[in-house]
Amino acid sequence: MITCAIEQVPHHPLPPLAMPRAGTTGRRTLAVGVIGPGRVGSALLEQLRTAQPRLARDHALELKLCGVVASRRMWLDCDDAELNGRHAGAQTWRPNDLDAFAAHVRGNDDRHALLIDCSASDTVAAHYPRWLAAGLHVVTPNKLAGSGPLERWRAIRAACAGGARFRYEATVCAGLPVVQTLRDLLDTGDELLAVDGMFSGTLAWLCNRHDGSQPFSALLREAHALGYTEPDPREDLSGLDVARKLVILAREAGWPLSLEQVAVESLVPPTLAALPPGEFMQRLDELDAPLAAKLAAARAEGGVLRHVASLDRHGRASVKLAVLPATHAFAHSRLTDNVVQFTTRRYCDNPLQVQGPGAGPEVTAAGVFADLLRIAESLGVQA
Repeated sequence: MITCAIEQVPHHPLPPLAMPRAGTTGRRTLAVGVIGPGRVGSALLEQLRTAQPRLARDHALELKLCGVVASRRMWLDCDDAELNGRHAGAQTWRPNDLDAFAAHVRGNDDRHALLIDCSASDTVAAHYPRWLAAGLHVVTPNKLAGSGPLERWRAIRAACAGGARFRYEATVCAGLPVVQTLRDLLDTGDELLAVDGMFSGTLAWLCNRHDGSQPFSALLREAHALGYTEPDPREDLSGLDVARKLVILAREAGWPLSLEQVAVESLVPPTLAALPPGEFMQRLDELDAPLAAKLAAARAEGGVLRHVASLDRHGRASVKLAVLPATHAFAHSRLTDNVVQFTTRRYCDNPLQVQGPGAGPEVTAAGVFADLLRIAESLGVQA
């Protein structure tokens, strides 16, 4: 996920939008606006561009890219008809204004409209309730809405009462169907008892590769170059990103968990925690000795090191680097695999497991795209 610091702008309320009536014939058109054209956003824009002809031909679905917002500027299709192919090279751009952008994407013709937030901005997430209340669908891999203040989360859910959809599958394990699997279990009457997993593709990759043949710092630099880490790898190493995913799943299950209630063990020493990002990257070798000691301790026990998060029905939540037996299900993950186990009333003795790659812009963008298509499937056909 990219970090896109959207500037604060004055709030211009959007009037409520009447939801279009479903028809019986014709094509479906979905107006789309993308916020945050970084790694994930750019991958998504390419996936949308590639899929447009196929979706129009095979599914009578027209995806109309109406605009793109970066940190300080925005590009609109009314200024550049070829926006999807060259948004960053467009000749005309405007200073960013999130409410004006939302109004442009929504239009004035009662069309179906959807905003995709690929930023990591809390400012953008704060707009969700009024966008949803105005009838705009919202899809995001931005974890700050689902794991931020509980009152804002409740406001987002309440805003969906008017019919707009809010989907956030890619906030947990990129493109894996983790949120949807949990939702299906709950909607069919199952009861969640516990969640355990490896929720960070970055830390999974590092644990899988950390065998003592290379210093941990060398592996971290490689992961950073591959785009597996956040721009500041401390966001991964701190465990906070994983804690946010636990909070999102807890709230999906109806448990009012907040981020400060998660016990998190950081891999970042206090001496490195407050450094500027550039200086931190220069001092990565200070991570080598502590991680080598943890690896030696795990091997002495005949186990493996894995970064594990756990949540139970009593609200106890933790994130830590743990020593697991070599026979444990998490010991056999590969590369950036995330593994999520749901223990439920139905899946009690043998937990339901979802496993697969959980890092990288392409798979994250695909998770976002899948959410967009699920919303599109539910839309009324316009005559």
